[in-house]
This record gives sequence, structure tokens and C-alpha cells, in this order.
Amino acid sequence: MSDTVTRRLVVRGRVQGVGFRHAMVQEAHELRLHGWVRNRRDGTVEAVIQGPRDDVEHLIEWAERGPNGAVVKNVEITDSDEAALPLFETRPTA
Repeated sequence: MSDTVTRRLVVRGRVQGVGFRHAMVQEAHELRLHGWVRNRRDGTVEAVIQGPRDDVEHLIEWAERGPNGAVVKNVEITDSDEAALPLFETRPTA
């Protein structure tokens, strides 16, 4: 699919301990996106999202708000060259 994109996010703020990863997986599954999300030891959440451009943008917009209880201060977005990602999943803390 030519409009498939892959983006890497680093989400900063109060984003751990508020169900951010679980909620992101649910949102991604509803959009049928591929990729992963994990906590990082520095207190951020990192995600790689792959799928149709509009759906990826939708999940990025969601990440800028996060679930109830989250306080998102910043989302760093870069292109990613990861290929053939699985259906969206949670990965271990890195």
C-alpha cells in the first residue's frame, strides 16, 4: 500500500502508571495498525506505529492527549524505517 507510513513517537509527561500503553494498544487495534509501545526507563513512552497515513495520524493525535490521567507535555515524532511490524503490541521496558 503506497500510503503506508511508519512513525516513531517519544511521549513525555505523566505517561507512565496511567494506563497509557494499554489504552494505546486498544486504540491501535481499533485502527488495525501495526507496531509497538513500551515504557522507557527515563519515564517516557516510546511507540512505533505503522499503517495507512490517516490512521497513523489519528493515533498520533490520540497520543498527544493520552488516556484519562495522563498529562502529555510533548510528543517527538520521527520517521522510522522499521519494516514488517506485527499487529500492535506492548513490548518490555527499555
